[in-house]
Amino acid sequence: HIQKTGGTTFGRHLVRNIQLEQPCECRAGQKKCTCHRPGKRETWLFSRFSTGWSCGLHADWTELTNCVPSVVDSKKEVRLRPSRNFYYITILRDPVSRYLSEWRHVQRGATWKASLHVCDGRSPTTEELPSCYTGDDWSGCSLQEFMECPYNLANNRQVRMLSDLSLVGCYNLSVMPEEQRNKVLLDSAKENLKRMAFFGLTEFQRKTQYLFEKTFNMNFISPFTQYNSTRASSVEIDQQTQQRIEALNFLDMELYDYAKDLFLQRYQYMRQKEHQEARRKRQEQRKILRAKQARLRERGDNSSSTDYTGNVERWRR
Repeated sequence: HIQKTGGTTFGRHLVRNIQLEQPCECRAGQKKCTCHRPGKRETWLFSRFSTGWSCGLHADWTELTNCVPSVVDSKKEVRLRPSRNFYYITILRDPVSRYLSEWRHVQRGATWKASLHVCDGRSPTTEELPSCYTGDDWSGCSLQEFMECPYNLANNRQVRMLSDLSLVGCYNLSVMPEEQRNKVLLDSAKENLKRMAFFGLTEFQRKTQYLFEKTFNMNFISPFTQYNSTRASSVEIDQQTQQRIEALNFLDMELYDYAKDLFLQRYQYMRQKEHQEARRKRQEQRKILRAKQARLRERGDNSSSTDYTGNVERWRR
């Protein structure tokens, strides 16, 4: 669940807007819903709205892949733990819009201080990951201040959260040269995204819904809404600021181009598959209809010849 990508909205869709044999049980006033498999006491969904932030607030790929299996089956002995398939999914967003949205969120007092950023078994030290502000939060910060902090985790957040950070020594920037680190992170993020069973894009809500439904053979009750008006979209920036944000998020920009291309490829593949299936069904129905018509004609021919023969015999008498 990458910050400011519409993950909260998508998470609510999963617990409240999906057709299930046994729907998630969501009680008024409670943030979490119970999402059990039919007739079982085991959950099928690991998310903020079902299991809570069990692996830490906005846990990234590195944290989740190391944490989820043990958390899901922690109450059982190792020998009793079932073998499971974990399907990781995420939502990505245009990097400039996402960055501006995070700035507005931080400006209102958000900090995500509770995030653990665990990598190779530990959280980063304050030397490895210094804070951008000295007080309790960074509320009221200007966009200029937000962009000027060199430790700001908003910069290239999507690549960092989707890559295997253990490949680059986690948050220790002295392990390898910056250029090499960036390449390893970007390549890792692309590979992990490609291996995900599903990912959506904030800018393509209906296509995201369609792709999810076709991938998992599950249907949503009501359609997703495309919100073109957001807090980020209301921020007017000049071209120079736009270019500065793009430069600060150059890895995210490249990842998003890759993601968009891959997303549309998957979408087109599913559409073609759907059309082929519909064509196959139509051909099958036509074949059945032709066979039925042939049987009827044969039966009609037999009965008419029998009637004629019988009439001739009667006439002769």
